Amino acid sequence: MKRKIASHYALINGRLERGIVVEVEASGIITDIIHATALDSMAGVEFYPGILTAGFINAHCHLELSYLRGAIAEGLGYGGFASAIGAVRGGYSDQERIHAAEVADALMWQQGVEAVADIANDELVMEVKRQSKIEYHTLFEFFGLRNSSTEGHFAMAQCHPNSHVTPHSTYSVQDSPFRDICLKNRELMSLHFLESKSEAELFSLRGSLWQWYERMGWECDFMRYGTPTERVTQCVSSNTRLLLVHATEATKVDIELVESHTTKATWVLCPESNRYISDACPPVELLRDAGAHIAIGSDSLASARTLSIVDNLKLIDSIPLADLLTYATLNGATALGIEREKGSIEIGKRPGLVVIEGANLNELRLTPEASSRRII
Repeated sequence: MKRKIASHYALINGRLERGIVVEVEASGIITDIIHATALDSMAGVEFYPGILTAGFINAHCHLELSYLRGAIAEGLGYGGFASAIGAVRGGYSDQERIHAAEVADALMWQQGVEAVADIANDELVMEVKRQSKIEYHTLFEFFGLRNSSTEGHFAMAQCHPNSHVTPHSTYSVQDSPFRDICLKNRELMSLHFLESKSEAELFSLRGSLWQWYERMGWECDFMRYGTPTERVTQCVSSNTRLLLVHATEATKVDIELVESHTTKATWVLCPESNRYISDACPPVELLRDAGAHIAIGSDSLASARTLSIVDNLKLIDSIPLADLLTYATLNGATALGIEREKGSIEIGKRPGLVVIEGANLNELRLTPEASSRRII
């Protein structure tokens, strides 16, 4: 049986439009988009007050860290957060970790998340993702300056659909394994990128990260690249779909260098996590001015109060709402290569449907009370 869904506004072709009725069959496939002048005169229309969008794409998450919700204090800074997570993450049972992932997954689904680019360090919650209604794309994360073999990570990835191996960052993986991953994985890669000043400073042999490595006696063989950005552009294929996550310290030069190297880079902003860790803000205006492809992620519950995409969008108040919602839907789907089925309200797609409630519909902006829930 087909359903007819309508709201005050609907996100259609990147614009917020009135008078839209979306016809959906039981399978979730959109069969028609009707432009109506009088919704109240149409029979059988389900009307939801608010804004109708396709299901959200969470372009950066660590579902497996959901058990650390509230375990790490806010405002520790990047170094303090890294130390804290190392101190607390071993104090939980497998059952606690799995249960927390199940709860977080269920809530993301209810709030309208349709697909996730999810970072994993092991296989513990892979069964949770396999049974989920959400489409997960798992990126097994390789890191450690003393680790050289990537075989174990590629073995894990081969055991699960929609799975890949990715380096953690430009500062935590030596040259040989970094290049090995870039050579073997030409599909989808995700990097924690320019998240702190110390990452860029490391390549100039200064800063807190460099000092820490010196104290530990860790040597890095990748300094010859000059900057984190140059390491990315010299190692990652221009044909690889690349997720550059956080980028709070990215400059205009960094952005232009990446954009000149590849058209397949997506800058994934996680504003709630940035606020939680160091009260930083992603350079959304710089990215937008450069014409960069932007998507939205939640990061983990170790570094955020919520995995809600809408709560993350509330922290980017300088961008028109239609653009923000496009970042959270179609741009994320394109980043994952699933835009033919998800990411936008179009005939023939099965994107899921979400209503955003509590927004200011006169000014078309999100309010502190705004929230989302799944309709289909």
